[in-house]
Amino acid sequence: MERKEIESAVEALVFASGEPVQVKRLCTALGLARPAVERALRDLRDYYAFERRGIRLVQMEDAWQLCSAPEHGEVIRQAFEIRRPAKLSQPALEVLTVIAYYQPATRAYVDQIRGVDSAYTIGLLLDRELIEECGRLQAPGRPRLYRTTQRFLRAFHLSSLDDLPELGENESQMYLDESGEIVNKAGDAPE
Repeated sequence: MERKEIESAVEALVFASGEPVQVKRLCTALGLARPAVERALRDLRDYYAFERRGIRLVQMEDAWQLCSAPEHGEVIRQAFEIRRPAKLSQPALEVLTVIAYYQPATRAYVDQIRGVDSAYTIGLLLDRELIEECGRLQAPGRPRLYRTTQRFLRAFHLSSLDDLPELGENESQMYLDESGEIVNKAGDAPE
């Protein structure tokens, strides 16, 4: 296949899907090697952005999706009478931040960092599909673990979690060890 044919086929597949499509799936469908498909995806993404088209090809980790250009969001909402999505409250943003930076995280971990109960807010974020359950911690009570979703990446215009801003140097990163204890980067329990 020639380069333009590959781009055209990739474009058709991503458009027809309507959902994020894994690169592996595109490779399988086209019978092509990953580098050729990834090059076509990058070229299409750059084309849409450079030509200031009404759509964008967006990468979310190892998946790609066609979306409308953000600058046309208000016109699209008006044309289709779509309600403006409800904004996230400050508590929801706090919980989402903790989960995004420290995932996978338990509700108890989020509660300890925030200093307040986060059960309602976690339920709200689950309903909005910004976070999802991703297993259970091997600790007494086997608490649920949560992580962010592709919808989170799309909502915050991130390609991957690596695009999250770095935490400030004064911020002490904390993690859950295998026993469920909260420890800082050095492996010590926080004071």
